[in-house]
Amino acid sequence: MTIAVPDIQHAVQRAQACFSAAETELNAADAKLGDGDTGGMLKRLADGVAEVDLSATDDLGAAFMNLAKAASASTGSSLGTLVMTALMSLSKATRGQTTLPAERIPELIAGICAAMLARGGAAIGDKTVIDGLQAVADALGAAEPSTYRATAARAAQEALETFRDRPNRIGRARLYGEKSRGLDDPGMLALSKFCSALAANEPAEKPATL
Repeated sequence: MTIAVPDIQHAVQRAQACFSAAETELNAADAKLGDGDTGGMLKRLADGVAEVDLSATDDLGAAFMNLAKAASASTGSSLGTLVMTALMSLSKATRGQTTLPAERIPELIAGICAAMLARGGAAIGDKTVIDGLQAVADALGAAEPSTYRATAARAAQEALETFRDRPNRIGRARLYGEKSRGLDDPGMLALSKFCSALAANEPAEKPATL
């Protein structure tokens, strides 16, 4: 199984629908630990990225870079910057390629985690979206490509639940200290929502790969 530019466009559409539906819930989660705008920010970012026409290129790297530029123009938040960083990492790893073997997805997600850690200054265990992504990368590394979407959704949800009772250790949320125990990190919650949306919206006739 392979991934091409139309698969990326499909994922972007799923992201737009997901964050439109989850905007209020994500804002509410962020209001307990921050400014209460994570949902609105991700909806704005997803809307901006969805406006990018990827039909003019079959180069995966170019497609991801165009999405990264749109993400950068849509937000200046720390989480939005990490999304842009993820897209740039994917662009660098797939430059000049028109198809991508599904088996490379765990490696690419691990690369995203490394890029995010370097960009944001967080560490694994700080209770951020990166912990969720690392859990997804680890789970996919032990899964068959045909189960990637369901596996990712399950791993992201399990990571959310695992970290819920831990304190946030970085960003604005760290200011809440022990009070952040029992609360979902908004970035991890958003990742879980997105992974679930990808799994739920996979057409029955198309193998699950991304």
